[in-house]
Amino acid sequence: MVAAGWLRVRYFTALGLEAVRFGHFLFLREKYKMSGEKIIKSFAKYVSQSMIAAVGLSLYIIVDTFFVSLGLGTNGLAALNLAIVIYSVVFAAGQLLGIGGGTRYTILRAQGRGKEAETVFAQSLTLGLALGIVLTLAGLFLSPSIARLLGAGDATFEMTREYLQCVLFFAPVFIINSILVAFVRNDGNPRLAMGAMLCGTAVNIVLDYIFIFPLGMGMFGAAFASCLSPVTSIGVLSIHFIKTGRRLRFLRPGGRAALAICAPGLSVFVTEIAAGVVLFVFNHLILGIEGVTGVAAYGVIANLAIVVTALYNGIAQGIQPILSKFYGEGQSRGIALVLRYALVLSGIVFVVVYGILCVMPDTLVALFNSEREETLAQMARTGLFLYFSGFLFSGFNIVAAAYFSAVGQSSRGFAISLIRGGIALVPFAYLLSSMLGMHGVWLSFPAAEVVALLVAVAFFQKNYKGRRKEDYPET
Repeated sequence: MVAAGWLRVRYFTALGLEAVRFGHFLFLREKYKMSGEKIIKSFAKYVSQSMIAAVGLSLYIIVDTFFVSLGLGTNGLAALNLAIVIYSVVFAAGQLLGIGGGTRYTILRAQGRGKEAETVFAQSLTLGLALGIVLTLAGLFLSPSIARLLGAGDATFEMTREYLQCVLFFAPVFIINSILVAFVRNDGNPRLAMGAMLCGTAVNIVLDYIFIFPLGMGMFGAAFASCLSPVTSIGVLSIHFIKTGRRLRFLRPGGRAALAICAPGLSVFVTEIAAGVVLFVFNHLILGIEGVTGVAAYGVIANLAIVVTALYNGIAQGIQPILSKFYGEGQSRGIALVLRYALVLSGIVFVVVYGILCVMPDTLVALFNSEREETLAQMARTGLFLYFSGFLFSGFNIVAAAYFSAVGQSSRGFAISLIRGGIALVPFAYLLSSMLGMHGVWLSFPAAEVVALLVAVAFFQKNYKGRRKEDYPET
């Protein structure tokens, strides 16, 4: 009897424990379900608005190219493609401090260190202003030398000099705008950041037309229109600080503070600088192979590529605040979900973009070929199909670099960006162009992205094998 009673007690105890476990499982499943739905909403909110803002920013250059091709022809298009290298440098400086400071800001706030976060904001502004002044001085005194260094010849020198001098003079405005966009987005207001960029782009479009055609200001007019766009954007972004009561203070950052601010932004900085390096290298190689017409053809490809890269950068910048917040809170599962969503979305972007390219390549080329030069059109069509194949891998690499930078592994994000932007791309450009001519130039981009992809996959595998569960999510 005692034994039978004891068995019944054990049976009902076990049954009760199983019921508790099942109830706990249902609770966790519902909790994770709700958590997942919340993550999807945050992902959609930040990424969609960030992508729109990034594309709006890329239109600064696209609109310039379109109106310059209409008003100044092939030489104007070639000059713009030479000068645009400087824009990459200015934009890279802004992204270094904006993305880097914004990431640091979000992590500190998630950890409950609000006063330190405010200090990061003020120090980022100080660094941005100082760096912008240095670039302004370079524009005032070194513009002719820089134009020659970039490859400007007699036919393109004056237009190249005018464009880069204007952009460098307004460098502090470009940099401060990039910093404010990043901090407003990280402060929970991605919609205003998007609106500011779109307003700036709208102003650029209107002024480009007015300055180049009715006023006849030529290349300077195109540059000046672009430089007034971030002024408009800063005006819109100021609404955020008026509402929150936050003051734009300037604090002198120490060495450690500057390093902490810049480290998370190194990957995007390298990406943007690499874009300038690629333009410089490609322009010089193409000048030797096909001359000014070849550079103009590359200008078509480069400008269309800016839009696609902007879409990927929008994904990367959109997930950064979410990843940094989850990292600061120790939410590894949230990090894993956001990463997966970003990788899937980057794949969808490639399919859509390459599908559009296959359907209407001639239409895309004609947008920037106002003189209807058949040689230019033929080179650009071939280049588009070869060059754009690299975006199959580029999206994954940009997202991977952003992921590592946002979760405290800046060195890995930096390495991926450095490989895809310089270490692999430049040697491939020289090697393949010597073997295949213009086809080799176009194929150097996908070749470099494949190498960077292999490195990124190796980093993820290393994380997976040696991770601690609380630090590294399953990917």
